[in-house]
This record gives sequence, C-alpha cells and structure tokens, in this order.
Amino acid sequence: MESNTGRGISRGMLPLLALHTFTEYYRSDSKPPVTAALIAANTLIYLRPNFLRPLIPSIDQIWFNPHLILKNKDLQRFFLSPFYHITDSHLVYNMVSLLWKGIQLENSMGSLEFASTVASLLALSQSITLILSKSLLVFFDYERSYYNEYSVGFSGVLFAMKVVLNSQSDNYTSVYGVLVPSRYAAWAELFLIQMFVPGVSFLGHLSGILAGLVYLRLRRNYSGSNPLGFVFRGFTSLLKWPVRFLDNLFGFRRGRITGRGTVGRARRNVNAGSARQAVDWRCQACTYDNSGLLSVCEMCGTSRVSSSTQQGLRRDYYDSMDELRRRRIERFGR
Repeated sequence: MESNTGRGISRGMLPLLALHTFTEYYRSDSKPPVTAALIAANTLIYLRPNFLRPLIPSIDQIWFNPHLILKNKDLQRFFLSPFYHITDSHLVYNMVSLLWKGIQLENSMGSLEFASTVASLLALSQSITLILSKSLLVFFDYERSYYNEYSVGFSGVLFAMKVVLNSQSDNYTSVYGVLVPSRYAAWAELFLIQMFVPGVSFLGHLSGILAGLVYLRLRRNYSGSNPLGFVFRGFTSLLKWPVRFLDNLFGFRRGRITGRGTVGRARRNVNAGSARQAVDWRCQACTYDNSGLLSVCEMCGTSRVSSSTQQGLRRDYYDSMDELRRRRIERFGR
C-alpha cells in the first residue's frame, strides 16, 4: 500500500510482469484460478483499457482515506482501494508477491476457501486501518499523518497472507538479505520497507499483519470450512462480550428449580465441563496437533479418526490374523 506521492504512468515493467506470471503459472502443477483472477483484475484496473473505463472508477474516487470513509460512509473507497496501484513498480512488486503467496495458499486450501480467505483478510485489514487511524486521532490527536492520508494498493492484504502462510513454519527466510524466522518475516519486512522505501503506508502494512493474526486466532477458536463464518462469529462474539461480562459479574440469570434439578447456569457448567474434557489430537496425514473440539484437521482438512474407529480397525486386524493362523494350522498341522 502506497500513499499519494504522485502517479507516474509507465508501461516498461508490465511485459516483465506478464512474462513472469505466465512462466510461474505454467510451471505450477495445478493452475490456481483465483490467484490468476486477482492478478488480472489488479492489472486491468491499473491499465484501464478504453472498453472498461465507463465501469472502472478513477483513482481519485477510490483513494483510501479514513476521514472521507467515516464521514461519507464510503464503501467504494473501503473495498476497492486495495485493487488500485500508483506506478508500474508498485503494481509489479505486489502482483509478483501475490503470485508466489497465492499459488501456495490456493493449492493448500482449495480455490473456494482461498477466495473466502482473501475476502476476509481484505475486510479485516481495511477495518483495522480505520480503527487505528481513528484511535490515533481521538487519543493522541495524531491527525495529519494517518487520519487524512491517501493510500491505495494490495500490499496490506499481502502482509496478511504472509502471516497466514508462515504461521506454522519453523524455517528461516531471507528478507532483503536478513535471515529471520519465517513466522516473523512479515514484521521484519514491515520495518525494513518503512526504512528504505519512501512513500509507503506504515499503518496499512501494520494493519495487514494484525489482520493476519486476528484471522488465525478466529480460525483456532471456531471450527468450520468457511473463514468468513469465523469472522462473523468472532465479531458477534466481540459484541456480546460486555453482556457476558455483566452477566458473570452480577449474575442476572437465575437457575430455575424443577422436579429433576436446576436448569440454566448449572446446565451451562455441565457443557463447559464436557468441553474441557476434549483432548487434543494429532492428524494422521500431516501430524498437526489440533484442538479436541475440531472434527477435521485445521492444517490439511483431513477428517479426525475417532478412538472407536481406531479400535474397530485394530479389532478387524487381529481377527484377520487369527483367521490366517487357524487356516495355516489346518493346512500344515496334519
């Protein structure tokens, strides 16, 4: 994400982007359609060919500006600004990064889940940028640099994708020649870019990293196949937190006495106790340690094999061995 430093239009680097994209896409075993569509959309919006100009708003209508978005409730700026870029180098750098991250994530997640993940990360990163810029204004009267800043670009989403991609990695990676643990690569890139690349939006990149961390936290807390569901349930849970806090503090809910015992709070405690009894389990396909509340592996999607199923498999195995031993005795024991 870059701030408004003036737009210089040049087409010199676009053929290199097209060549690199075609080469990497051709070499990929599975051709990820969502990644290709995102790169094509960003490139077409930047080029703005004549037949699409009536449909594509100009960049002056799209700049991400916290003050204008909150003042006018401008959802167009909120959702479309990541797909606009200022210069060739801005577009090429982001699209090459999107190609590398998108191929890996889409191949591991599947196209539908990857598309949902990108949408979630985009909404989270833009929302966090608004919250941070407004907070700096309200609590620190820090208005000039962030609250009225104009910026565009896909890099906030890319930082979030980098956090998701490297969240389970124990390897090291090189960030501009500096060797760092992969899971901290986004933080190292954030500060190195801010020091050596002029005109970038620090708040936009920071919000991308925080969006990736929030997304991973929601995925750990909620099971299911649709990441957007995690976001919505997490947001609803956040809104209900003050009510739960007051409920626990003052005990508004009273247990109702019936002929068979109490109903209400005691029942909730029983459910909480049964949830605590759930133990973690290790995926047989990728050896990832999952929460006992999940029925499918969070990393690779493999279904959990229950203990009863494992016992049934072992029982069938031993029955077949006994049958084989009996047949051998009948054949060779005479």
